[in-house]
Amino acid sequence: MSIELKSVSKRFGEVTAVDNVSLTVTEGELVALLGPSGGGKTTVLRMIAGLEVPTEGDVMIRGQRMNDVPVQQRNIGFVFQSYALFKTMSVFDNIAFGLKIKKWRRADLTGRVEELLKLFGLDGLGKRYPHQLSGGQRQRVAIARALAPKPSVLLLDEPFGAVDAKIRQELRDWLVHLHDELNVTTLFVTHDQEEAMEVSNRIVIFSRGQLEQIGTPREVYEQPSSEFVARFIGALNVLDLQVQAGAARLGQLVFPAHGAANGQSLRIGFRPYSVLLSANPAEYRYGARLKHVYFLGLLLRLELEMSDGLKLRTRITKEEFNRLGLVEGGNISFHIREYRLLARAGEQLPPEVAVVHPVPSFAEGI
Repeated sequence: MSIELKSVSKRFGEVTAVDNVSLTVTEGELVALLGPSGGGKTTVLRMIAGLEVPTEGDVMIRGQRMNDVPVQQRNIGFVFQSYALFKTMSVFDNIAFGLKIKKWRRADLTGRVEELLKLFGLDGLGKRYPHQLSGGQRQRVAIARALAPKPSVLLLDEPFGAVDAKIRQELRDWLVHLHDELNVTTLFVTHDQEEAMEVSNRIVIFSRGQLEQIGTPREVYEQPSSEFVARFIGALNVLDLQVQAGAARLGQLVFPAHGAANGQSLRIGFRPYSVLLSANPAEYRYGARLKHVYFLGLLLRLELEMSDGLKLRTRITKEEFNRLGLVEGGNISFHIREYRLLARAGEQLPPEVAVVHPVPSFAEGI
């Protein structure tokens, strides 16, 4: 086990930034700390680094309690969003900075920096200064500097937030390959769901200082533990249904009541990909108008509007859109093939209903 937080809390005056968080990160993992601004993820990272001291609980690294261990003795590499490179130092000297502090021998220092320059695709740039580099190159220098002393843990705070979309994608791919090669335990903070899903082995999701869920990208997307997680990870249609005559209903839509009595409410959620479409108004049970088509590149985001005004969202590929013969403004039919019951705040669903529920086409038995 590389990192363990045991019931860690952090308060700043009357504000609780992190509330009773426990998690473990095993050796060699690449873990994303994901959540909205103010969720507590950066505070967790700073407590692991030693830049903040927990109000309660313990921070453990490789089995050693680190609460009172100074930053410089934790053997941790930390990369800030702003890069924090020394403007008056060359690329070589920026990367070598930590090695000089640790009093590495000159020959070993030179060899280590040259090794990193090659590994990070910075060959020939050692004599340049930060202002002579692109944003992506500056970020790689910052990570190389953090890795130079061979830390046991690498911490990245919004590592790609300061670069444009194209460079951000390149850096994501590069970080995955780098981690595969070096296998250093890595935690990175991000508020970008796609980034966390694409890069990490596991995702730790925070909200209002609390840990909402830990899991693989697939687990948190397909098996969200709460409505917050379901909404935060990917798009989600959320409907509030009323149980009437033994079924949960909203306008024309009908779902099983799952044991709820007449007059009770149910909340369900389903991903856009769970909505099946047809240009034939009679193929599926429900009809709607294809109100808007939004172009997203490889995918199209569609907005459906039913006759009672209810709007739903779905996404399909351009090829599927053309194959189905769909037309913006045209009438279609649709089927919701699966959904999940969502617990409201403070509510816990029985295990037997807290699963994905498939819906037979036309669902006449409901």
